[in-house]
Amino acid sequence: MSLDLESRPRRGRPPARDEILRAGLLGGLAADDLAERFGTPLYVYDLDVIARQVLALEAVLPPEAELAYAVKANPALAVVAHLGRLGLGADVASGGELATARRAGIEPGRIVMTGPGKRDDELRAAVEAGVRAITVESPGELGRVEALALAAGRAQPVMLRAAVSEHARLERVRLVGDDGAGKFGMDPADLAACAWRAVSSPHLQLLGLHAFGASNVLDAGAIVGHVAATVRAARRLALAAGTTLRLVDAGGGLGIPYEGHEGSLDLVRLGAGLSAITADWALDPVLRDARLLLEPGRFLVGAAGAYLSRVVDRKTVGGSIVVILDGGVHHVLRPALVGQEHRIRAFTSRARARDPGDAATRGGGRMVPVTVAGPLCSGLDVFSHAAVMAPPGVGDLVAVLDVGAYGFTESMPMFLSHPGPAEVAIRAGRPALIRPRLDPVEWLDRQVAPDW
Repeated sequence: MSLDLESRPRRGRPPARDEILRAGLLGGLAADDLAERFGTPLYVYDLDVIARQVLALEAVLPPEAELAYAVKANPALAVVAHLGRLGLGADVASGGELATARRAGIEPGRIVMTGPGKRDDELRAAVEAGVRAITVESPGELGRVEALALAAGRAQPVMLRAAVSEHARLERVRLVGDDGAGKFGMDPADLAACAWRAVSSPHLQLLGLHAFGASNVLDAGAIVGHVAATVRAARRLALAAGTTLRLVDAGGGLGIPYEGHEGSLDLVRLGAGLSAITADWALDPVLRDARLLLEPGRFLVGAAGAYLSRVVDRKTVGGSIVVILDGGVHHVLRPALVGQEHRIRAFTSRARARDPGDAATRGGGRMVPVTVAGPLCSGLDVFSHAAVMAPPGVGDLVAVLDVGAYGFTESMPMFLSHPGPAEVAIRAGRPALIRPRLDPVEWLDRQVAPDW
């Protein structure tokens, strides 16, 4: 990979908000050009932003640390392949994500499989592929992995996942109704029993411990504290089981700012904290050969994405301006799911900009609160109730920002049978269609009405 000198980040200090939107362009291209070529609604990802995020993070990490991209953040094949070419491994949470990582060219030895409720066919695929590690969530799952490894005639590397207590959670914004409910990881007693079993089995190889305690955290000190606690817990577990550590997986959780008042994650502080944690590993017989694995997703791809849609209607209701887009929360569910609005940017269409009689374009328009909503028959389908902007008119384009992570992958595209958005990647100012628009007729053709 090559970046021009001006775009290379200083050590640990990328621009305060390195994102797809720069100088009124998306990935260096006009919104009108993207919409005319690929249609709307549309997801756009700037791969150069992703590369800069990777470089900035790698610049501060200690030599003991490695990165595995959390595929769940954005499983678009082109995005995963791009990160693989940048040297990252993959953190997969399903058989489908494993297949994606493999097709993207990521070698099995750089893939870890995590997540609760893994089916036998998914575990079998991971064992047969020879993944770096399977993170085990329960004693029962460990038994199933052992049986599959026996059948495959190999010793499967595993990590054991520790349950993270409620007081240790770091999330700023959590999914509606989600407190974990005990679905992630094991209590200390089960961890100890599983560690003994793994060490004693000829078909298992215990690498270490996994603990994920946070999502979208901007406090570098909190992340460092979580990593330090995970290392201490992993060391205690290894000593009790009479083994050494090969891998300590602290998960992801590196956040991005969604709101204008939020600052970016302090990478310099993060790197200094992680370096302090690993400084004495070479002198510790338990940690001497260990690697620290981080699994960022949102931090790498979140700000690289925008959701571009077109205004199809505009009206005034109760004195407030309302604009209706041709895309909504069926494609970008996160604002409704977590109750946090994303930043929104409007682009005046060329046709309206050339019209001297259009009052909304003369002088750029007055900045006022605007309700920005989608086309769904649902009150949840609102991106913002008071986005301050020059009110866009019919035909103008609107971009929802910071949707490169948990955007399309977390959506509900079949709701109300609207077309699914196309996905486009941009690299060095060159756009490419990476997933075509999905027409409702395509999934209608896969259905059958039985002739009872």
